[in-house]
Amino acid sequence: MAIKSVSSVTPIVAVIVTAVLASGAFGCGAPNAEPADTVVAAESAATEARGVPTFEVDASWPTLPNDWVLGQVASVTVDRRDHVWVLHRPRTVDEGEEANAAPPVLEFDTDGAFINAWGGPAPDVDWPANEHGIHADPQGHLWVGGNGGDPESDDMLLKLTNTGDRLLQIGGRGVSGGNTDTDNLRRPAESFVHEASNEVFVADGYGNRRVIVLDADTGAFKRLWGAFGNEPLDTPLDTPPDDEQGPLQFGTVHGVEVANDGRVYVADRNNSRVQVFTLDGTYLTQGFVNRGADSASTVAGIAFSPDPEQQFLYIADQGNSRIHVVDRETLEVLDSFGSAGEAPGAFQALHHIASDSQGNLYTAEAQRGRRAQKFTFTGIASRD
Repeated sequence: MAIKSVSSVTPIVAVIVTAVLASGAFGCGAPNAEPADTVVAAESAATEARGVPTFEVDASWPTLPNDWVLGQVASVTVDRRDHVWVLHRPRTVDEGEEANAAPPVLEFDTDGAFINAWGGPAPDVDWPANEHGIHADPQGHLWVGGNGGDPESDDMLLKLTNTGDRLLQIGGRGVSGGNTDTDNLRRPAESFVHEASNEVFVADGYGNRRVIVLDADTGAFKRLWGAFGNEPLDTPLDTPPDDEQGPLQFGTVHGVEVANDGRVYVADRNNSRVQVFTLDGTYLTQGFVNRGADSASTVAGIAFSPDPEQQFLYIADQGNSRIHVVDRETLEVLDSFGSAGEAPGAFQALHHIASDSQGNLYTAEAQRGRRAQKFTFTGIASRD
């Protein structure tokens, strides 16, 4: 099943054409200042010339062994070997199938062959009550967090080996002091390890409204920030729904990714936007994605195209069952695909998204969907 754009584009070449990214093109906004850059709507000639990526769903991916079944699939990540890691919620498996619930962390190769599985509550690990985000770092370690909140919240992040042994636990269960607490998280949604600085960037977004940066070896606090670089508040100020720049505080900080050039991309899910920062938290710009749609939960996850310039962002639109292809430089939405449904290539509660070195995409569906899907990169299509 080919996943085409709404404009019925035609694939032409299976290579992403590179483009020159202007360095230093963004103006830095001071915290609490009026943001200068909001939405960039104009198409660039370079973008129009290079077209957009196209994909085809692989309905046979992946293969589950042992008659295992999945509960809600919360997250997906890809390591440097192009092994795909799927995080699901065994405690949400349908009644009567509990004995066949797969372990929460599953490893597959790019063809969908099963490799390994592990995870779950253990005496020496505060395993999340509700699994939410997984990230494979450059050393092959896995970072797992949760957003459980009853009776005690998942206020921690786990760093694990690729066989499930704990290396580090940041925070604890039910101990967060809120946005000013630098020792604990509060129901973190996702994390990303930046190799050059050896720092883990955490989308601390279900109980807090911030990005927090920690040492990836020790968990020591480095810095934190909120939307536009503002101080994150436990109780945000009211913002008119038609305000052009959007709320001055994050809604739900649901994802974070760091590009090769050091720009930090934050998925502000419930505010339908991506905000971009420098590594030190200086606000650069933002772009709205599908703002005004039936559901405001339009930016649940972010992935990059694998070319060195990472020309494209792929945005998981949770509330509207779409994947949006976005120009990373301008934050313009170039194309969208997907629909609501159970068929391969459709989505039910599209949650997180990841890409591999060949340009393929992998998606996780929570709530109703309960599956991971692979979308094979098929080339670049003209936008004519």
